[in-house]
Amino acid sequence: MTISLLFQHIVNALSLGSLYALIAIGYTMVYGILRLINFAHGDVFMLGAYVAFYGMTIVALPWWAALLVSIVFTALFGIGLERAAYRPLRDSPRISIMISAIGASFLLESLGVLIFGGRPKGVPVPDMLSKVIHLGSVSIIMISLIIPLFTFVLLSVLVWIVNKTKTGMAMRAVSTDIEAARLMAVNVNKIVSFTFGIGSLLAALGGIMWSFKYPQLNPLMGVMPGLKCFIAAVIGGIGSIGGAVLGGFLMGFIEIMTVAFLPTLSGYRDAFAFVLLIVVLLVKPTGLLGKRQAEKV
Repeated sequence: MTISLLFQHIVNALSLGSLYALIAIGYTMVYGILRLINFAHGDVFMLGAYVAFYGMTIVALPWWAALLVSIVFTALFGIGLERAAYRPLRDSPRISIMISAIGASFLLESLGVLIFGGRPKGVPVPDMLSKVIHLGSVSIIMISLIIPLFTFVLLSVLVWIVNKTKTGMAMRAVSTDIEAARLMAVNVNKIVSFTFGIGSLLAALGGIMWSFKYPQLNPLMGVMPGLKCFIAAVIGGIGSIGGAVLGGFLMGFIEIMTVAFLPTLSGYRDAFAFVLLIVVLLVKPTGLLGKRQAEKV
């Protein structure tokens, strides 16, 4: 393999890993606050992509305006989903809220097929993002360079919010002990809604960038990426933002490099994610950057 081809694979791995990291952060934030796996997160990813698609094709908005409309709509949808499906069960047994999350996922997928139709739709990729850049003998699509930069900026903003703002301090307090946070006059419902809103916003951005990189939509498009990003969050240490990012990039590199170096096994690249999950959990059950915590009951 030539150096130029290896460089191209590395860029593709960074791009895919960045997408996985964006979505995995949503999983890990919700789990960090509520110890809840939001199984509908991948379907929110799908919803964000469809809203942007219809904004560009039916409403004829510029792609950046459709992106803004999509992330605002999806953030509000995530907040509404938490209030309707999760908040009423917050004090119920853990299995009840998990079943509600699974039910919400199936409901969104079925509504997606009913409303958007089961036939795949081609996404109009903006000329700016589909431009090909030539670096010597390497040809790179602009979107593959923009996605990692986009992810880095969003991650920096998120880390600043969590570590430097009062809302972030409240999020860390709720994550540590929700009952103690209530006693300290923290509005837990507001913090949980904010967390779901941020997680859904990141999922929508991931869905839009995914549809620009792989320009085809279908109502079940969020199932496998959502599952892989959940695996990425667990591998990195679910509950840790840094762990979600590490897990996302690790998943991206394994997937791309498997296709590059072992093309005969490219059909099994999804299986490698599950094998990696099993190995990491056997060696370090809390994930690569996770910390052992007492289970909340």
